[in-house]
Amino acid sequence: MIGRLNHVAIAVPDLAEAARRYREMLGAEVGPPQDEPDHGVRVVFITLPNTKIELLEPLGDASPIRGFLEKNPSGGIHHICYEVDDIIAAREHLLATGARVLGGGEPKIGAHGKPVLFLHPRDFNGTLIELEEA
Repeated sequence: MIGRLNHVAIAVPDLAEAARRYREMLGAEVGPPQDEPDHGVRVVFITLPNTKIELLEPLGDASPIRGFLEKNPSGGIHHICYEVDDIIAAREHLLATGARVLGGGEPKIGAHGKPVLFLHPRDFNGTLIELEEA
C-alpha cells in the first residue's frame, strides 16, 4: 500500500535558524517558509535527490507540535510521510486492520496541496506516520 518516502519531518524551535544551518552548513537546497494554518505549523522543505526533509515550527499557541518541543526543546524527528495512491482506500484498509487514524479520519490538505492523514504512533512502533496521496 505505501509508496515512496515523501519526507521526514523535523520539529525545530527556530525555523529560520534551522533552515540557515541546513543551507550554510550542509549546502542544502532550502525552500521558502510557508504557513500551514490548518495544521498549526510553519514549514520549510529541503530538497534532496531521493526525498525531502520538512522542518516545522509551531504556528500559534494551539500548534500540535508545541507539546513535542516542550518535551524535546532542541527539536527532533516528528513524523515520517509515505505516499499512497488513494488516501481514502488507504484509510479504509487501515481502519479495517485496526490502525487508528487521527483527526477524525478525514483527510486534510497538506503542505504539498494534496490530501493527508496521520496515523497514531502507538500503532507504528512509536512513530507518527503521515500518508499523502501521490
